[in-house]
Amino acid sequence: DEQIERERVSQRLSGGCCALAVVYLMGKFYVANAGDSRAIIIRNGEIIPMSREFTPETERQRLQFLAFLRPELLGKEFTHLEFPRRIQPKELGKKMLYRDQNMNGWAYKKIEEHDLKFPLIYGEGKKARVMATIGVTRGLGDHDLKVFSSNIHIKPFLSCFPEVRVYDLTQYEHCPDDVLVLGTDGLWDVTNDKEVAGVVMEVLTSYEPNDPCRYTMVAQELVVRSRGVLKERGWRLANDKLGSGDDISVFVIPLGGPGNYA
Repeated sequence: DEQIERERVSQRLSGGCCALAVVYLMGKFYVANAGDSRAIIIRNGEIIPMSREFTPETERQRLQFLAFLRPELLGKEFTHLEFPRRIQPKELGKKMLYRDQNMNGWAYKKIEEHDLKFPLIYGEGKKARVMATIGVTRGLGDHDLKVFSSNIHIKPFLSCFPEVRVYDLTQYEHCPDDVLVLGTDGLWDVTNDKEVAGVVMEVLTSYEPNDPCRYTMVAQELVVRSRGVLKERGWRLANDKLGSGDDISVFVIPLGGPGNYA
């Protein structure tokens, strides 16, 4: 992240990205995720999550706590408090549900003038944004990202530190159908874990266990199905729902070699 900050000046580069990395070391997989990509292990048909997405919703309390400690980062235009909806001036003096950095549930408070500011976190699901700007809260770069038409920097709220999960391969017997799947949000936006596992099993069973291209074909099939087919109303999936409009990158990594296949 610091290198990207330096190069944005020397190379005149801007922007940022999420990161999902896997390291195999001494019989263990270390899965590090900073962003909204996802990794799952499929072992004997069982789905084992190896990461979680970092979004304004999943990191609400971290973001609110930082804003509480350093209110100057909000530029006098935002409030660190969260409300179920945007407050209107006519609601001053009335009571409304809210929550702060210390709360999981909701409580009531009397609406005051400063509560009319735009909330630090606004929207739900994929539409949730930090300062109405970005929907991912961990990643690399974005040092110059600002709130539209303002001088308020978003970067202080974006963490470059990943969450790391460990999977010990020596604790289990693995066959060639056991895999680790890594995918960007373009895959997971339209395909859930169970559907991905179904595609993995479907494609793998159509190839011999010793065929090395079987894993590449699984990755290709996951990309194709998530993008869909171009029709008059845009890219459509098999169920006629909208296909992914985001970038889709997929890796499928075998956990067991052919020698383990009895």
